[in-house]
Amino acid sequence: MPRTLFPEGEFITLFETFGPSETAKRTDSTLRAVLGRRARLEKKLNRSIVSATVSFPGAKGANLRVPSSAVGRIETDVMDGVVLVGSDAHYWPGEPTTAHRAFVKFCKDLQPKIVIKNGDVLDASTISRFPPIGWEKTPSLKDEIEACKDRLGEIVMAAPKAKRYWPLGNHCARFETRLATVAPEYANVHGIHLKDHFPEFEPCWSVWINDDVVVKHRFRGGIHAPHNNTLWSGKTLVTGHLHSQQVKPLSDYNGTRWGVDAGCLAEPYGPQFQYLEDSPRNWRSGFAVLFFDHGLLLQPQLAMVVDEGKIDFCGKIIEV
Repeated sequence: MPRTLFPEGEFITLFETFGPSETAKRTDSTLRAVLGRRARLEKKLNRSIVSATVSFPGAKGANLRVPSSAVGRIETDVMDGVVLVGSDAHYWPGEPTTAHRAFVKFCKDLQPKIVIKNGDVLDASTISRFPPIGWEKTPSLKDEIEACKDRLGEIVMAAPKAKRYWPLGNHCARFETRLATVAPEYANVHGIHLKDHFPEFEPCWSVWINDDVVVKHRFRGGIHAPHNNTLWSGKTLVTGHLHSQQVKPLSDYNGTRWGVDAGCLAEPYGPQFQYLEDSPRNWRSGFAVLFFDHGLLLQPQLAMVVDEGKIDFCGKIIEV
């Protein structure tokens, strides 16, 4: 027996109230069908249709409902295709790292739907919370910004049709925090905000994909952060910040979701991290590759640097 097609008005009300996943359940449909119908209706009505609330599964079947208009949240859909997530580049002047070169290559080869630079693109070493070590020489903030422009420009050229987002990280925040502290009277002057210098990437706090996958710079801390991130968010959560590059599955009555740390595009023993006093660090250089099929996120894959100019991806060595 064919499914009953919900009237347009009822469908829109469901979508705007509960979001795509719950709408699919309530209409006995698939997520792909719901997102496809939403896109057709948006084109027909010439307006956006977005969920007014987002539900997180909570204890004892309760739902925590959060306004989708939350500051800094970007909502988007990917039915079929690739999303590349590169975190913690900490770009400095000089030659790009193996991980960055690989990220650019993957942009060219995979032509992703979305490219996400997931925080700490800028290191901002001269306004660091760490004191200088001796008389070490660090690049000026201007030189760092120019290096970031060069590296981001390479990504834009490699994947010109991709949507590009930048969830801000704690190092990125140093730029505006310093200015807001010492020169608050410049608040509305162009250039005072970090986004003014990188117009090709849309800044935000988080990117929500298909209402199921959330990409943001950081959430929980500690060695079990990827597990705790997906446990406490109720979503597949992709972060950076800890540079640990790992994937942790979590399965319950709602199915399987993933806690992902995308690692760092920086070199773990690079000059940006001298404050660690040459201590060993459980970091891995690389990035995350998200494949979507009919709106479903497949198992997240990691591209990991194994040597200078060499990346391990899906059991193969890729030279860059």
